[in-house]
Amino acid sequence: MRLSFLEPLYTASGPFASVYLDTSRDIAQPDRSVALRWGRLRADLTRQGADRALLGALEEAVGADAELPGTHGQAIFAASGSLVMDGELPRPPARDSARYSTLPDAMPLVTQHLPEIPYLAVVVHYGGLPTAETHGWVRVEAESGTWPASTVTPGERLHHEVAVASWHHSAVRLGHRLDAWARRTHADAVVVGGDAWAGNVLVRRLPHALSGKVVRVGGPTPTDTGRALLEPQLESVFRGRMAAHDRDLVNIFIGRRALGGPATEGMGATLAALQRGQVAALLLNHLPAASLRLWTGPQPSQLALTEEELITFGVRAPHEEPAAEALVRALVGTAAELVVVPADDLDLDEGVGALLRYADANADRPARRDFADTP
Repeated sequence: MRLSFLEPLYTASGPFASVYLDTSRDIAQPDRSVALRWGRLRADLTRQGADRALLGALEEAVGADAELPGTHGQAIFAASGSLVMDGELPRPPARDSARYSTLPDAMPLVTQHLPEIPYLAVVVHYGGLPTAETHGWVRVEAESGTWPASTVTPGERLHHEVAVASWHHSAVRLGHRLDAWARRTHADAVVVGGDAWAGNVLVRRLPHALSGKVVRVGGPTPTDTGRALLEPQLESVFRGRMAAHDRDLVNIFIGRRALGGPATEGMGATLAALQRGQVAALLLNHLPAASLRLWTGPQPSQLALTEEELITFGVRAPHEEPAAEALVRALVGTAAELVVVPADDLDLDEGVGALLRYADANADRPARRDFADTP
C-alpha cells in the first residue's frame, strides 16, 4: 500500500490534533448527533491543551460531509491553527477519538484504506421485451475505485446507452474502452452486475486480459445512491483479499529471503533499515499494538527502541511516541510502502520485515521485541 496520500499531513509542524468522528447519516437527527459527538471531543482536546484557533479549524470541518448518505466517518487533522487534512472514512471509527500530540495519529486512517484494491465496477441494465433482443435499450454504468476508500469517495464514472439491436457491436468497442481504463488504473478486478443476458454479451466481448479479471455478482444494482457503484457486492468480493500489488511484494520478499537477497526481519533490524532510508516496503503480520512505543527525533527516519540509541546518533531530546505514529511518519517520509500480510501467508520474525532498496551486509540485528501485545 502506497502512503503518498498522507504526504500533506507531514508538511505541517506539530503539535497535531487528530480527530476520528462518526458522521453517519442513517440515523434520526444526524446533525444533532454529530454536534454532540464533536462537543465531547472538543472538550477532550481542550483538556489535552489544544488552543481555540486549533479547535476552530477543526470545527469548520466537522460534519462537512453531510451530503454523503449512509454510514461513514471523518478523519480530521489540524496544526498551528489551520486544517491540515480532512479524510472520509468508509466505516465509522470503532469509537470517536481526539488526540493532541507531537505526531499525527494517522494509523487509523491508514487502516481504513486497507487493503486498497483498485477495481472497476460495471452495471449493465437491459430494458426491452422479455422474449426479444431487437427492441429496447442497454444502459451501462461503470466506475473506477480503490476498495474500501472509494465506497465514500467514488472515482471516475462512465455512462453508456445504446439500442439493444446494436448492443453486440457496441459491446466490443466498450470492452476495449474498459480495458484501457483498467490498465490505466491498474485494476485488480472487474466486478460486473445487472442483467444476466446483457452482461454476458459484454463479458464475452472483453479483451482476454480483462475478461480473466471479471467477477460476476448478483443482487440489487442501484446506480444513483451517492455511494460506490455495487458497494454491497464489493464487500463480499474483496473481503479477506490482498491487493495484487501487495501480493507481488510479499512474493518478492519470500524469494529474497530464500536466496539471501535484500530483505530483513525482526523489529530491531527493520528499524535500523528505516533509519538508513533503506526500506522499500514494510511488511507487518499485524498493526502495532497501542501499548508499543518508540523513541523519535525531529526527522522521519529518526526512530529507535531506546532513547540512548537516538542520543548516540546525535538526536537531542528524543520523544517517546506510539509506535504506530512513528512508523507511519517514517514510511511517508522515506517513501516506503506498507503491506499487512496474515501470518498464515507469511510468518515474519517478530511479526515484522522489510523489502530493502539495497543490501547492507554490515547491518547488525538488535535484540528481539514484538509488535504484538505481551500475553
